[in-house]
Amino acid sequence: MGRKRFERAKELSTWRRIALHLWNHPRDPTVYGNLEINMRTACEYLRQVNELHRGAKVTVTHLVAKAIARALAEHPEANAIVARRRIYYRRSVDVFCQVATAGGKDLSGVKISNVDRKKITEIADELHDRVERLRRGRDSSSERAKRTILRVPHPLLGTVIRAAEFLSYDLRLDLSRFGIEQDQFGSAMVSNVGGFGLSHGLAPLVPATRTPIVLLVGKIEDRPVVEDGRLSIAPCLTIGCTFDHRLIDGYQAGVMASIVTATLSDPFRYIGLPIRSSSIGDRIVLPEHETTSSDRTGSSCTDRTGESHRPEDPPRVEPGD
Repeated sequence: MGRKRFERAKELSTWRRIALHLWNHPRDPTVYGNLEINMRTACEYLRQVNELHRGAKVTVTHLVAKAIARALAEHPEANAIVARRRIYYRRSVDVFCQVATAGGKDLSGVKISNVDRKKITEIADELHDRVERLRRGRDSSSERAKRTILRVPHPLLGTVIRAAEFLSYDLRLDLSRFGIEQDQFGSAMVSNVGGFGLSHGLAPLVPATRTPIVLLVGKIEDRPVVEDGRLSIAPCLTIGCTFDHRLIDGYQAGVMASIVTATLSDPFRYIGLPIRSSSIGDRIVLPEHETTSSDRTGSSCTDRTGESHRPEDPPRVEPGD
């Protein structure tokens, strides 16, 4: 007989014995990580954009949605779903923004299509309008889905959800009559918990959505950083990242994280300033931002939560907004 490669453990602690019966072999492909980003320039960008834009307020959530859309557009191999043990690539970069409704007692969301091709102000306006319809019960697809769910007996709901997932993603059947749109949750999810006062967090992948990326946006806080070789205080953001290892490996995660970080660190460069028409028809562009700032406290960043994209009923008004 060949030499044994393993030796059986003969004495186990009480906890180790229990643990062996609590879990099976790991089968979850979820990977977690955090991004720490200096938001000094992004805060100035938001200030300038909102001075110019006459529509919905542009917030951190919009920037994060745009940043992950840029990363997915540059790495389309990550913009995919797994269906019947095969990988299928999406043809558009769509981002699902989660929304707290019913005074924070319920959770829903809105998918914004082609985020990589839209201006930051277009994303803000579209999300604001659709969230308002959702909160007022005027979103027909969402209302159909709610009615369908309410008709299903609670013991059968899990089976119905898994069946709907299989029919929609694996068989690609049209379930819109039940309020289930094709690829309803898109390429990535963005959820903002900063509005609830949380600095950071990590969210799970939701199996029925077939969405391989979830970003949890925390609250912007002043933290010590090193800038130009000097210790200073800057507004910083933590983004909790969750991704599906079946589609995204360490290399892809790294390069995509670099794109997200670069975009949020300097949105002037990677997103650009919006343009609007003046009363005499000329196009007005905001002046370029300064690369250095005398504000080393980060106090210029007044919007630290971006909570308008995970709003509660009624919306809160922050000092200085």
